[in-house]
Amino acid sequence: MNPVPGTACDLVLFGAMGDLAGKKLFPALYQLHRAGLLAPETRILALARRDHTEAEAVAHIGEQLEQHLEHGDEGSSASREGFLRRISYRQLDFASADGYRVLDDWREQGAAAAAGTVIVYYATPPGLYPTITGHLAGLRCCDSKTRIVVEKPIGQDLASARELNDQLADVFHEDQIYRIDHYLGKETVQNLIALRFANNLFASQWDQNHISHVEITVAESVGINGRWSYFDSAGQMRDMVQSHLLQLLCLLAMDPPSDLSSDSIRDEKVKVLKALRPMTPDLVNTHLVRGQYTAGTSEGRPVPGYLEEDGANPDSHTETFVALKVEIENWRWAGVPFYIRTGKRLPEKRSEVIIHFKPAPHYIFDPDQKHLANNKLIIRLQPDEGMALQILTKDQGLSRGMRLRQGPLDLTFAETFDHDRIPDAYERLLLEVIKGNQYLFVRRDEVEYAWQWVDQLLANCHECDAHPKRYAAGTWGPVASIAMITRDSRSWYEDA
Repeated sequence: MNPVPGTACDLVLFGAMGDLAGKKLFPALYQLHRAGLLAPETRILALARRDHTEAEAVAHIGEQLEQHLEHGDEGSSASREGFLRRISYRQLDFASADGYRVLDDWREQGAAAAAGTVIVYYATPPGLYPTITGHLAGLRCCDSKTRIVVEKPIGQDLASARELNDQLADVFHEDQIYRIDHYLGKETVQNLIALRFANNLFASQWDQNHISHVEITVAESVGINGRWSYFDSAGQMRDMVQSHLLQLLCLLAMDPPSDLSSDSIRDEKVKVLKALRPMTPDLVNTHLVRGQYTAGTSEGRPVPGYLEEDGANPDSHTETFVALKVEIENWRWAGVPFYIRTGKRLPEKRSEVIIHFKPAPHYIFDPDQKHLANNKLIIRLQPDEGMALQILTKDQGLSRGMRLRQGPLDLTFAETFDHDRIPDAYERLLLEVIKGNQYLFVRRDEVEYAWQWVDQLLANCHECDAHPKRYAAGTWGPVASIAMITRDSRSWYEDA
């Protein structure tokens, strides 16, 4: 089947010489071009502060493509050259209103695309969003058809998130604003909707009557990677929990939407955020563990502790690890804890969800094997996207009797769909922006309800003076995180 290209548009990329653009955005746009999903008339304007000629900037983007495209995804040299011909470059001081006239001038040079949509991507620090937005307001090329794409973090707390959202709303309507959480572009995350609502096998079991508890793990083996100043002002709670993990929680816990429209899905996610049990001071001591890594070993080599990284403040109490027991106060999930954890300098890079189903009400097999008697659905987000259902079968052999064995029904996307490459999250997200679909993007009220819950948690944490507990780099976090789940007679998946 031939691909159907998206509508012709003009893509304007602020911060085009930065890491995000070089590592993610240009490679993603190239893959859309290579797959025939960019209309022939679609053009890209790269804007940055660097004093490059257009030829120098385009050559630099070409070098970035070669560096960041995975082996097998490079395509032909003709394909790369065709993509680079779409790109124009202009130097721009983002604070200078006069400089923004280059957008109008460039836009008017392309008559075919000028009648279509302008997509403006803010690949810049969030502190520049108000400046860019204010200057865009006076341009002829920005109108009711313009779409803007902004990256997280949307604020550092509820107050700053509201202020930033207000600044965007002064110029753009909510249906023009696309707030990216790149986790929502992952193939497996989207498959949660299909898994839950297209398969009655799971849809009928997805509640407190059949599920005992849920684990969500987003583990990183890397440390701060030179971003100490930014990370120390955010911490794992603001950087990961408020966005990625709460978004995953919402997709796992939401009620069935009435249809697949953007607002139907996002309405159900908001209901989950509103139903989160508040983290009161008494719960902070039993439902939250914060950690900070010390020196240890990662991937076979010694690594420094968080307070020993370049530029570190030795008095910092910022957490690099968080484990939470989250409860949702509604009919579907009453009594079902969601155990969430995320951290840096853990043993491996791994993102996965484990759904633990309740055992059968009456167990008739070997009592010594009763601990095996609950099924698990394992949803892998990275590094190898896929799903596995752990089921029990009879062990093979004449001498085994009715001994049970646990094994997976495994669906690894890269192996099962070996004729297709799994697209990067940014490819999917950029394509949906071009199409004008918002269901994979975060609505304003989602951002603000998530911050409201996290702000209360952090405030109560500071009130309790709960400093992060130490854990050695290369381990699965503080011992207290194991104790938290053990108190409920459970264990983290890798410890089971």
